[in-house]
Amino acid sequence: MRRPTPLPPPPEPRPPAPREPSVVDPEDDTTPVLPFEAERRRPAPIGDLAAAPSAEAADLGVRDVWRAARARRRALRAEVRRFTVRQRRRRMVWLGVLGAFVVLVAGSFGVAYSPLFAVQRIEVIGTAQLDPAAVAAALDDQVGTPLPLIDDSEIKAALVTFPLVESYSLEARPPNDLVVRIVERQPVGVVQSSAGFTVVDAAGVALSTSPEAPVGLPAFDITGGTGSDAFRAAGQVIRTLPDSIRAQVTAVTASTPDDVSFVLGATNTRVVWGSAEQSALKAETLLKVMINRPPDGVRSYDVSSPEAVVVS
Repeated sequence: MRRPTPLPPPPEPRPPAPREPSVVDPEDDTTPVLPFEAERRRPAPIGDLAAAPSAEAADLGVRDVWRAARARRRALRAEVRRFTVRQRRRRMVWLGVLGAFVVLVAGSFGVAYSPLFAVQRIEVIGTAQLDPAAVAAALDDQVGTPLPLIDDSEIKAALVTFPLVESYSLEARPPNDLVVRIVERQPVGVVQSSAGFTVVDAAGVALSTSPEAPVGLPAFDITGGTGSDAFRAAGQVIRTLPDSIRAQVTAVTASTPDDVSFVLGATNTRVVWGSAEQSALKAETLLKVMINRPPDGVRSYDVSSPEAVVVS
């Protein structure tokens, strides 16, 4: 039997021949064939290819959106301004008027409460029995006070010291004058007491006292004194009388508010008045009756009921 021939050894691999640079003939129209390279044809990893374009695209997208939004806001503001121009003008006018008013009020208050409007002169008017200079001197502490800051309570406290002052009112005359209008108490009669003869007004306020009876004032004889209701009724009656009748009254009596009477001294005629109600009507009626029936021939007039006067 024949032995088989042994297999020849495998050929040794040859090293690859070095690649020669391809030379392109400028006159040759054929496209050069590039050698196949596995490395060149291998696709890049998906993550690497997507990373850079995505970041750049995102950056460009945000900028575009921001620019578009800003342009849209500008256009919207322009439209709003165009359609609200009248409203804005009216608003500016009203704001200007309001600002001017606020400035005017603030300036007025500032000037009014400043020394520019401080009291420099006090004028007292309406006095007949009081000395106006004495009243003004009692109010000297108000000099230098701004007119809006005049304290009425301090003026009242100063005028209370004058018994003849029945009421008063204040009048500011800018820039520096203060006018005090005085209403004096009117004496209606004399009340005799242990201290002498005291002149009183219709409210029973003592005005003055002297050892002798003053001339021209009737003597009051009132049950209950000057603080009673009978005295207030008698005082009201005397104040209601016309001057022509009041000048003839020499004595006034009353025991209650409903039985006031007085005497006309020249003829010693008594007038029965009754209460102080309807005093104006009673005074008018008495004046007419005295013209028709003069007091020198009459003993009394009863006008307590003015619709039915009794003359005797």
